[in-house]
Amino acid sequence: MATSMAAAAPEGLKPVPGDGGLPFLGQTLSMLRDPLGLAQRRYAQYGPVSWGKVLGKRMVALYGPEAAEAVLVNRDKAFANGPAWSFFIGPFFYRGIMLMDFEEHLHHRRIMQQAFSRDRLRSYQKAMSPSITRGLDSWQPGDFKVLPNFKQLTLDLAMDVFMGVELDRAQADRINKAFIDAVRAGLSIIRYPVPGGRWRRGLRARRTLEAFFNEHLPAKRADGGDDLFAALCQAETDDGHRFSDEDIVSHMIFVLMAAHDTSTITMTTMAYYLAKHPEWQERVREESRALGKETLDFEDLDRLVSLDLVMKECLRLVAPVPGLPRETVKDTSVLGYHVPAGTMVTISPNVNHHIADYWPDPDRFDPERFSADRREDKIHQYAWEPFGGGVHKCIGLHFGGMEVKSVMHQVLLRYRWTVPAEYEWPLDMSTLPVPKDGLPVQLERI
Repeated sequence: MATSMAAAAPEGLKPVPGDGGLPFLGQTLSMLRDPLGLAQRRYAQYGPVSWGKVLGKRMVALYGPEAAEAVLVNRDKAFANGPAWSFFIGPFFYRGIMLMDFEEHLHHRRIMQQAFSRDRLRSYQKAMSPSITRGLDSWQPGDFKVLPNFKQLTLDLAMDVFMGVELDRAQADRINKAFIDAVRAGLSIIRYPVPGGRWRRGLRARRTLEAFFNEHLPAKRADGGDDLFAALCQAETDDGHRFSDEDIVSHMIFVLMAAHDTSTITMTTMAYYLAKHPEWQERVREESRALGKETLDFEDLDRLVSLDLVMKECLRLVAPVPGLPRETVKDTSVLGYHVPAGTMVTISPNVNHHIADYWPDPDRFDPERFSADRREDKIHQYAWEPFGGGVHKCIGLHFGGMEVKSVMHQVLLRYRWTVPAEYEWPLDMSTLPVPKDGLPVQLERI
């Protein structure tokens, strides 16, 4: 039965409608099984603002670009990242940049921004290309699973470009597993370290990652380098503030997770839709061939126009971070609804990217919707929001685009891949969106 979240709202504001769902579980199981379907049903039933219960907690879901703008722009500083993200991933990614707010967040972001300057990106690009080549040398034609191979490649790139270290396969697998366990722990139904549970594995993963970065920190402080780890060690504000060892370790854990997970998801999504739409695969391949070079230079990134369209459409269809939670630190309102202090709210890029009022035929793969003569994303500033927005907009978005294009350029020149005509990937949305079957394709060397 539908009820409002509050018996009374301040004059001129409406109480938030919604329902609590199942006892204790609320809508948790539906969210884990089909979050997009659940959100679309509730949007149709309640409109852009409604409350429900997830993981035992009452939350307000905000749908549509107008609601997203209110939260992400955050003009009255009513919405905080830290308490919201801490509920999901705090024990595993605490002191990450995304879990900070207001003055502290601004202070850390100003220091960290130096690691993503144009000159730094250029140096990362230079280091990345030979590492991509080495990684792709190990790919074998035939039956091939895209997801684990992209995940291994992006982790290897993160180690090379962000840390300046090479790991043997056993070390890389151990660190990769730690990142996976830390991410998956965030949506544990049982949020206590019981033996064999996700939460306990997440806590163990955090300890593994801390030990790994602390082991390499002294040498990086002393020797420097062109990698992100060195950049964070060297960065300081105009008045001399630098990161502590603890802050560097926490930022590295968070940034490496964000970098290699989101890039993996984006490239896997691109591989799926390019397999389903071979005419687009050939189009972007011909564009890469026209450059006449096996690896990209920094100046080439803007020349891959069709690949850019595909990347943007794939970020729309499958947002790598499907939900953005916040918690209100004071009473506020969204679209005329009263949202009291202490309320968890969530924005859903994945839902907003599939609203037919903004995206005609929203489930169809149509990269041209981002072309200069259409620009469907311009209907509203927050209609397309895969990187969030406002002061918390993804700090590594330019690095991510550079990495995705650099990898896909080399893949397209080396390989062609196909899936059976009737194949539809089984997308697991229980944490970050990945294909349950790893995306099996038939890989052919060109």
